[in-house]
Amino acid sequence: MLALGITRVATSKSENSYLVDGEDGLTVVDAGRAGAVHVLLKAAADVGRPIVRILLTHAHPDHVQGAPALREKTGAQVLVHSADAGWLAKGRVPVEGRSGAMARRYDGSTAGQWTPLHADDTVEDGDVVGGLRVIHTPGHSPGHIVLLHEPTRCLLAGDAVFRTGKLSLGPAGFAADPEAQAAAVARIPDDLNAIGFGHGEPLTGPEMAAFDSWRASAKAAPRPPRQRPAPGR
Repeated sequence: MLALGITRVATSKSENSYLVDGEDGLTVVDAGRAGAVHVLLKAAADVGRPIVRILLTHAHPDHVQGAPALREKTGAQVLVHSADAGWLAKGRVPVEGRSGAMARRYDGSTAGQWTPLHADDTVEDGDVVGGLRVIHTPGHSPGHIVLLHEPTRCLLAGDAVFRTGKLSLGPAGFAADPEAQAAAVARIPDDLNAIGFGHGEPLTGPEMAAFDSWRASAKAAPRPPRQRPAPGR
């Protein structure tokens, strides 16, 4: 458990989804790849609560491929920021949605696509959904969001920040607007107790000091330098 009421679900060696327990049931934050649905259903069964919504941090294949099947099996509503709703409905990231040639080639492959999906509703900056406050952090995609669980001060960061060995913004070529992504890091709240990432291990406790230092560097550079966080306990 990442924080009280928040369960991390590793859907692959490098990809994470989260279950957030709310008053009306579970919110799945990011549905992972197509094969993640069974992992998420088992995790929800272990928690013992129904899945009532699927809240996507952004419309990229490694976060949304599992959403159509998960919605079909649970009847859960699918929500995404309005700026990414069009991508979700098209089933792919458009050519202009990446800044790098390699990423654009990837988006043309099967791995870079998904079953077109129309969101049941859209979210905007400042909305509260399933106990999570929506914070718009565009850059990785136009409608990328991070989600703050205010009771625990736990942030679910999606791909706004990566922790694949080191803290970083991830590959610039996979972002729609790398400069906007760097600027959006400044919108992440202060005084966090934990962070769950779309890719990599979470940060908690004393490790958070490394994130605070890394985040501060975003104010001085277009793309913050990569920085290795302190070892976990």
